[in-house]
Amino acid sequence: MRRLAFLALLPVAACGAPPAEGPAAAPRALFNGRDLSGWHADVPAADGGAVVKPSFVVRDGLLVSQGTPEGHLITDESFHDYRLVVEWRWPGEPGNCGILVHTSTPRRLYEMFPQSIECQLHAGNAGDFWCIGEDVTVPDMEKRRGPRERWGVDGDRARRIVNLTDGSEKPAGEWNEMVIECREQTGVTSVVVTHDMASARRIADKIVMLYEGEVIEEAPPDAFMESENPIVQQFVRGELEGPITDRLRELERQRLLESSADSTDEEGGD
Repeated sequence: MRRLAFLALLPVAACGAPPAEGPAAAPRALFNGRDLSGWHADVPAADGGAVVKPSFVVRDGLLVSQGTPEGHLITDESFHDYRLVVEWRWPGEPGNCGILVHTSTPRRLYEMFPQSIECQLHAGNAGDFWCIGEDVTVPDMEKRRGPRERWGVDGDRARRIVNLTDGSEKPAGEWNEMVIECREQTGVTSVVVTHDMASARRIADKIVMLYEGEVIEEAPPDAFMESENPIVQQFVRGELEGPITDRLRELERQRLLESSADSTDEEGGD
């Protein structure tokens, strides 16, 4: 049974990896907070004109999945090379929901699910991949998907790929955030400069810290956060006191001394 879920589709860059000849598209909201303009539903129970209660509604500016009758809410437009940000929460008993990307053939699986890759929102399993007529390759495949001979994209084959972020979901009633990036494989490495450690940890494969013109730390996000370098730790924790502020005070003292020396030279004259 699918439980009630509140979703908020935040601004998404439709061309997060822009072509060389043009700039990236401006971020845009896929959900306007008022109605389902730009979306259409596929609900098998409504086939043939059957009258059923809506599976998806707008309530207090939020997109609400009511759970039944089961179905999917689909954007009218198609997107590629994008970064999608979704916020969701379970207002009552946690249940099951998901974000489907790379969708194509309708009702490919069980006469319900379109051919796609599902980014799972199921309570306790958010971040899993489910292969629905499409496949995806990730690190540690056999550990996360089971024996290779069981892999598949249809029916009872091993279609689930377990996530690497167990424990990252918040309790029912609190908002969670999922970031989904789909980019064409061009062999290009993206470099993002930021002071927002939460975003860096969420989207980066590797974090590099520059300090006074030198690289002082370079590591995957989790290892970076556990760095023993006191400069990195002060920055990560946002502490007011530490080697960074000590260095700033030292530089300020040097500046004042140099300024005082210049003033004395000017007063002495020739």
